[in-house]
Amino acid sequence: MSTQPQNTSHLRDLKLPAMANAYELQNEQPKLHSLAFDDRFGMLLEAEMSSRKSRKLNRLVKGADFPEAAALEDLEVRAARGLDKTMIAALSSCSWISRHQNLFILGATGVGKTWLGSAFGQQACRLEMSVKFYRVCDLYAHAIEAQLDGSIAAFKTQLFKPALLILDDFGIGEMTPMAAQVLLDIVDRRARKGSLLITSQYPVEQWHDFFPDPTIADAVLDRIVHQAYKIQLKGESMRKLRGKASLATS
Repeated sequence: MSTQPQNTSHLRDLKLPAMANAYELQNEQPKLHSLAFDDRFGMLLEAEMSSRKSRKLNRLVKGADFPEAAALEDLEVRAARGLDKTMIAALSSCSWISRHQNLFILGATGVGKTWLGSAFGQQACRLEMSVKFYRVCDLYAHAIEAQLDGSIAAFKTQLFKPALLILDDFGIGEMTPMAAQVLLDIVDRRARKGSLLITSQYPVEQWHDFFPDPTIADAVLDRIVHQAYKIQLKGESMRKLRGKASLATS
């Protein structure tokens, strides 16, 4: 009597669904029966490992709340955009995140800052690093809500945990004294155990003016600026370029 159904059931009971599916497929292909046991078993393990890695990546990407799908391999590296291929390649390893360093992506509206920030974030997810994406104006609003309902400690804890915290469009939206203090708490904690990726329309030299309290501004910027890489995007708005391309093909 064949033990195949029982083996498949046991694999599923052990929460090894990909391995169970691969086992069923093997049994449907007689040519594979001639392979050595270790070879066939290795194929089953590879199927399970690949499935788990894929599921983990999906969980990390979903939990990060990226505004759009983006991948570094799709990045248009043109001289007019001010992108350095060597630098992008080095940053794509995400070793700067492991070293708790930061990355600033600067440039005018529409040049692709949010897309590039999302691409780096999704690259980090591929490398099994946790990421959280926030538009800065939303972060300020959530901080105010959390302060009012008494959940501010839990909210800040959520922002301490990810290996990479992406703050998009820094300089947009009013930073209240309370939001500035929350930002300082986050930056202070993450300086020892995490990295920041900040996108902004404004040069770093102007960031100090966004804070209502110059003392807090000094404290925040001192913790993030001196250990940061910087990408300065140039060129025409990518939205305009896409619009022109669409009109040209219509």
